[in-house]
Order: sequence, then structure tokens, then C-alpha cells
Amino acid sequence: MRSVYTLLWASLGSLWLTVGSAQAQTAPQAAPTRTRSSVGAATTGNAATRRAKSPVPPKATAEASEDDEYQTVTTFGITTNTNAGLLGGLVFRQSRRMDTDLFGKPQYRYLSLEVVNVRSPREYSPQNNFGGSSITPGKENYLFVVRPQYGRELALFRRNADEGISVNAIFAVGPSLGIIKPYYVEVSSGNTTRQVPYAQAYSSAENIVGSGSFFKGLGESTLTVGIHAKAALSFELSAFRNNTTGVEIGFLAEMFPKTIIIIPNLDPTAGGREVGNRNFFTSGYVTLFFGSKK
Repeated sequence: MRSVYTLLWASLGSLWLTVGSAQAQTAPQAAPTRTRSSVGAATTGNAATRRAKSPVPPKATAEASEDDEYQTVTTFGITTNTNAGLLGGLVFRQSRRMDTDLFGKPQYRYLSLEVVNVRSPREYSPQNNFGGSSITPGKENYLFVVRPQYGRELALFRRNADEGISVNAIFAVGPSLGIIKPYYVEVSSGNTTRQVPYAQAYSSAENIVGSGSFFKGLGESTLTVGIHAKAALSFELSAFRNNTTGVEIGFLAEMFPKTIIIIPNLDPTAGGREVGNRNFFTSGYVTLFFGSKK
């Protein structure tokens, strides 16, 4: 009987060991514990990989691409000034980017050519009662000035891409080629009319019926050469990247070597013919321009 119990307990012990061994073999293995340093390294590696694959450019490059960069600006315009009528003349301008900056601002070589009409402050054109074109009483000469200009254009404020307004400062000097052309009027004598200089018509008994042809007397013009300087601000208002439209507002001073008689003084008690005329002119001006840039 004892041998039976002994055999039974031995069999139960053997069965218990067999089941425990089987459970140990089928149980899932615990995941290895990851330290904080290994987690940080893995995260850093993943972020580096994402940055390497990302095509996004650096911020500085993106901001630079938004600036209104250009090398050459070529424009045409019409101008008016305080020494002219509503239409003072025509203007051609070109600005080219230079390699160096000025006062930390981009600078451009500024070239311009102006053709303007300069009038005397004493000029006025009353209504002609005879049906002809209006005349300017007392006017003896036109003064047309051709102004080549060379200077610098400094970018004060630059717009971003196709938005905003850019503001540039302009300083330029150059020679002034003055063309003094006689002022012709149309006179009548009996049933005939002809065109003569105003000075001749004023001293004759013929009736002045209107102004003469603009081109009449062009071959009788005389020339004078002076100098001028100007300072201005240019405002670019265009909304298109390759085209530009804007306005230039400035001040100009001009001097000739002798007094230019536009309306002579005819009162001998007031002095010579030069009284009321001058050789130094100052004016404020406004130029509306349009063109292209690249």
C-alpha cells in the first residue's frame, strides 16, 4: 500500500514539472526595457530623416524670393511743371542696378532725357475775339530745353512681390540745351494774311488775328547751353511684376549763362528788355511714367 502512495506522489510530481515546463516554453517573452537616452536618440534620428526628405527651402531664401528684384527699368512719361502748361514735355528714363549699395540701400545708375517747354510767369493766353487761335500778348520767344541727366536712384522702400508701393530717391545733374525759337503770329492786311514774328507784328500797323504755326521760325532758333540739377521721389504703383507705372515728384533748378528773353520789357522807363526775364529757373514737377523692368 505504501509503495502505491509513493508511486502516486512520484507520478504527480513528474506531471507538475512537465506542465510547468510546457507553460514556460509557450509564454510570450517580455519586451526589453528602453532607456530615455535610447528613446531620444531614436526621435532625433527620425526628425533628421524627415528634414532630409523635406523639400522646403530655408526661410531666408523664401523671403529673398518675395522681394521685388530687378536689374533694369526702362520707362517713358509725360511731365508737367510750374514753368509750363498742363503738358510740359516728354521724358525717357532708364535705371540699371549697380553692384554696390549706398547707405545700405540698393542703388541704380539713373539716366534720363527730357524735352520740355519753359514759359515765363508773365505769360497768359486770352481768348481771341476774331475766331483765330489764341495768342500770348507780348511773347517774343519760345524756350525749349533738352535735358540729358545722369545720377543715382536709391531704393528707400521695396515692395514685396507684386504688392505694395516702392519708393525711390533720385538725384541727377546734367547739361541744359536751350532752344530759343521766335514766336510767330498771324496778321492780316486787307484780304491777305501772313505769319510774322510777334516783335515785328507789334511794331507794325497790321492786325494780329491768331498765333502762327508751331514750326514756323524753327530754322531761326538760337542755342544756349546751361546746367541743371534735380532731386525727386519716385513712387511705383504697378501691380504687375514685369511692368511698371508710377509717378515722379521733384524739384529742379536750372541756370543759363545769359538772360533768356521770352517776354521783353517794352517800357523804357522800367529798364532794358531783360527786365522781368531771367537766366535762373526753378520749378516743381510731376512726371507720370510707364514702362517695363527686367
